[in-house]
Amino acid sequence: MLITGGAGFIGSHTSRVLLEKGYEVRLLDLLKPPVHPVGGPPPWLPHDAELIVGDIRDRDAVRRALNGVEAVIHLAAYQDYLPDFSTFFHVNTVGTALIYELVIEAHLPVQKIVVASSQAAYGEGRHHCDEHGDVYPDIRSEEQLMAGAWNLRCPICGQPIGWRVTDESRVNPQNQYGLSKYTQEQVALSLGKRYRIPTTCLRYSITQGRWQSPFNAYSGICRIFTLRARAGKRPIVFEDGNQLRDYVYVEDVARANLIALEDSRTDFESYNVAGDKPTSALQYAQIVSQVLRPGLAVDIPGYYRFGDTRHIVSDSTKLRALGWHNTRSVADVVAEYAAWIEGVGITDTVTDSGIQHMLEIGTIRQARSAATRD
Repeated sequence: MLITGGAGFIGSHTSRVLLEKGYEVRLLDLLKPPVHPVGGPPPWLPHDAELIVGDIRDRDAVRRALNGVEAVIHLAAYQDYLPDFSTFFHVNTVGTALIYELVIEAHLPVQKIVVASSQAAYGEGRHHCDEHGDVYPDIRSEEQLMAGAWNLRCPICGQPIGWRVTDESRVNPQNQYGLSKYTQEQVALSLGKRYRIPTTCLRYSITQGRWQSPFNAYSGICRIFTLRARAGKRPIVFEDGNQLRDYVYVEDVARANLIALEDSRTDFESYNVAGDKPTSALQYAQIVSQVLRPGLAVDIPGYYRFGDTRHIVSDSTKLRALGWHNTRSVADVVAEYAAWIEGVGITDTVTDSGIQHMLEIGTIRQARSAATRD
């Protein structure tokens, strides 16, 4: 069994689940900063797993990692908010194509490939207009965001619309990460069907839990809010704080990976791996405050991530029909993560500089008015 990106956050948990089930596990990981700042494997990585240090884009490294394995859980990916657009496709799309290329070229005995995709493939997801029914709006314009008009409107009539949970039936990627993850799915499912390599794609919602790297300054509401709260700093909430997401526990994601690996009903299908309910950014900040520092206020300076979605909440009914379920609430996960970073002595050294850097390069921008005009 090969796990690409196996020393990462989801990979570490997945490898433990597979080892407990009796699988022999090999990991391929580049061990690259900022996720792995010391350049070596994290101490929680299972010692029973074989580790190959290499890049998913390196033909020789991937071929070596595939040698003798019968299944692949492909987690290696590039995720950031930086505008290095080509990197997303080189790593996420081309790296996926390389796995299939090598399996087919060398007639390797790979019997299943599970590909980690993302909720980002949905963009803004499904919304409802009272006049036009379900609609799938495009990305908000720069002019709208600069005006602090955060909410979406019907793309047909321009009236306000309400969010709905989004199932697997329609995608609408709108930023570089979402585009690269959906093209990754297209590569995997198309080549898998053509060459009879059973393939399953899992669209993870925002995944959280212990071992999530606290050193990457550019993503992760759990780590950013938790680090800031422990340091007595206010959480910085983007937009007006009412944007909605769903959050899924990392060990639940690892169990979804196992189901996709072992259940042939998942072959050539895509599944959402979602949280159990929507949570706004303000609600998340309140949960972190309750767990760590009651009464801590939030800052709402009118920042927004250019290209970000307003609301996206995934529906995992399709996966639940296979026996999968959520086991942790957001509050449970925050408490677990906070206890972990306290136990290993991690402090906040990156959140302020990360925000400042993203402001400087334009990934984060500030509306002319911090007040919502919707």
